[in-house]
Amino acid sequence: MTKPTDASDQPPYLRIVAAVRRRIIDGELAPGDRVPSTRQMAREWGVALATATKALTTLRLEGLVETRPRTGTVVAGTTPGTPRRRHSTPAQASEPELTLDRIVRTAIEIVDAEGMSALSMRGVAARLGVAAMSIYRYAPSKDDLVLLVADAAFGEETYPADAPDGWRPRVELGARTLWTLYRKHPWLAQLNSLNRPLLVPNLLVHGEWMLDALDGHGLDPTRLFDIHVLIYSHVQGLAVHLEWEAHAEAATGQSEDQWMDSRAPALQKLAESGRFPTFAKVIGAFDDGYDLRLDVLFEFGLKALLDGLTPLIEGQEAVA
Repeated sequence: MTKPTDASDQPPYLRIVAAVRRRIIDGELAPGDRVPSTRQMAREWGVALATATKALTTLRLEGLVETRPRTGTVVAGTTPGTPRRRHSTPAQASEPELTLDRIVRTAIEIVDAEGMSALSMRGVAARLGVAAMSIYRYAPSKDDLVLLVADAAFGEETYPADAPDGWRPRVELGARTLWTLYRKHPWLAQLNSLNRPLLVPNLLVHGEWMLDALDGHGLDPTRLFDIHVLIYSHVQGLAVHLEWEAHAEAATGQSEDQWMDSRAPALQKLAESGRFPTFAKVIGAFDDGYDLRLDVLFEFGLKALLDGLTPLIEGQEAVA
């Protein structure tokens, strides 16, 4: 008889799996109930997001949980003590056909709920109820799957056939459209760097819209593209903080406000040190502290950026 393993000897992810499994077996979590997300697991058990992701993936591979569209990860319809029904051939034939679109949509659901670190070929296959090798017929590698996922996400917002009059309204529409996408899928901003851009068609749709809005004002190609990159970097540069904050909240178990409150003594010590008089004067003028609002900063920064670029763009002679 094998000697039972002490729970303290188990890797952290297996302890989480055992705890959630016990909740399911005991009926604390019934079929259809939502299970803790990776961020909730990270807070509850004090582990890294990667560890929580591994635990949730293990639960999914064991058949204990499943992901449902617009619901999230829930307890599956069976538990370890319940015989799992094998589908007959007719039932298999009635299930939705495996397609690239289903694979990509499932992958987006995973990343939206659990972050890019949770994405794997095996995990997508498990959610779809197919063999892992089936996914490779559509996406040869995880890198290919990431590109497909990013392309699909960038394609969720499009532009009107009738463009607004004037370069500025068109640029504003392009910037706000990208911001909407990053707000919807915060992980998108983490995938694309200025030096190594994603070469996917649907991201280029947004780039084409911006370039076309700026074209025709006498700007040489380098200056025109510089302006395009500058505007894009404003949008993406703020958007990266959306996902960073989500990770930080999961890792620390504190909201942004709670984290700042916990560091109030350190902040006060810096302000009272006398080394940073302007900093002390500015933060001392806030009645309730500084409220960092990314949406407000996005609009404020966009206006300031375009105000500064207007003389450069409109000061050139238009190209016939």
